[in-house]
Amino acid sequence: MKEIKILEPAKNEGNEFFRNHGINLTLFWAYRNSQRVGNELIDFSDAIWEADIEPAVTLLRNEGIREFTISSSFSSLITILAAFEKHGCTMNGLTEVNATYTDITTGEFQRIPAIRMILN
Repeated sequence: MKEIKILEPAKNEGNEFFRNHGINLTLFWAYRNSQRVGNELIDFSDAIWEADIEPAVTLLRNEGIREFTISSSFSSLITILAAFEKHGCTMNGLTEVNATYTDITTGEFQRIPAIRMILN
């Protein structure tokens, strides 16, 4: 997964760092969790709020990241996908990603379905 330089120091900083640098917390947690579980792309596995989309897409574009995934299955997902589309993102099929939890029988991260998203 591509490293996002501005998010790296945020791992060891408090909330003030996020405010001072305009870092979106939803994107940060998606980035951090994706690194931890070894995903190839940033995966949004938790709820995404509509207000998070524009700043997240802007940061991803600024960093040259053109693909990400969404594995969250929260109830407002269709609304969020429509909001991503308004910001130039489109669905590009399904894939599998590592979940943030392990399979109790294998001890490995569970593989789960995710929507592959492209930033246009």
